[in-house]
Amino acid sequence: MSTLSKKIDFALIMRIKNANPNGDPLNGNRPRTDYEGLGEITDVCLKRKIRDRLIERYVLLKKDGKDKGQAVFVQSDDRKCDEASSLRDRMKRTLGISELKNQKEDVDKVCNTWIDVRTFGQLFAFKAEKKTKGKESDGDTESSSVGIRGPVTIQSGFSLEPVSLSSTQITKSVNGEDEKNNKKSSDTMGMKHRVDNGIYVTYGSMNSQLAERTLFSDEDAKVIKDILPRIFENDASSARPEGSMEVLKVLWWEHNCKAGQYSSAKVHQSLNVNPDGTYTVTPLSGLKPIEIEGF
Repeated sequence: MSTLSKKIDFALIMRIKNANPNGDPLNGNRPRTDYEGLGEITDVCLKRKIRDRLIERYVLLKKDGKDKGQAVFVQSDDRKCDEASSLRDRMKRTLGISELKNQKEDVDKVCNTWIDVRTFGQLFAFKAEKKTKGKESDGDTESSSVGIRGPVTIQSGFSLEPVSLSSTQITKSVNGEDEKNNKKSSDTMGMKHRVDNGIYVTYGSMNSQLAERTLFSDEDAKVIKDILPRIFENDASSARPEGSMEVLKVLWWEHNCKAGQYSSAKVHQSLNVNPDGTYTVTPLSGLKPIEIEGF
């Protein structure tokens, strides 16, 4: 399979309304904001949503026997589609290895197996398994770390204007623990936070040179292209009710060569998004974006 034949840049315009798009665990799970009050959705959060959509796609392909090379390595516990208890266990069950030894051979093997590894890369950092007298000893373990740089990068998404946050105190109708005299326990009280309304924008890029390392192909790029408009589907929760988060538009720039006609910075800066979600694109000679409606 040939690797990515051209550089690709992309952008997502998203609307958040009465939802918590990405809570900060260090701040009581309030929606993330920067020091200027702009709302933030981290790159890690966005990649998690892409991986979740890849898992759903893999399950459907598996039913038709077309799942080879489309499995996802980093699966969250509530979404996983196998019996693996950890990343190391998933490697053992799938490839029969627990660490990367022959780097080139093993890197090709993991990239051919898992689409998210050849897309985003992965750090394989495990303790080497060594045993003394038939028993594993912590003193006899060595760490093994191999990093794979992925060709697809995505930035954190930020709102165009400072967001207004609302907090609501909530109560549960039943105690989590037994309390004397039928009193309400402290765990029945809680808080919910949300962004009232905001337009967020994030940018990403696909690097052809790094794609040669991970075997990321044009077909893989099309898979990501098809997923981006629907990254919020099947992602609803109490903090993110159905319809409260949506992708308004995906802008997709395909260069005519591996090196790219322009830098990613210049391509991303050609997009000007307004606070209401409308946008304009400054023309770049020989490079026109494909405009894709959100799902």
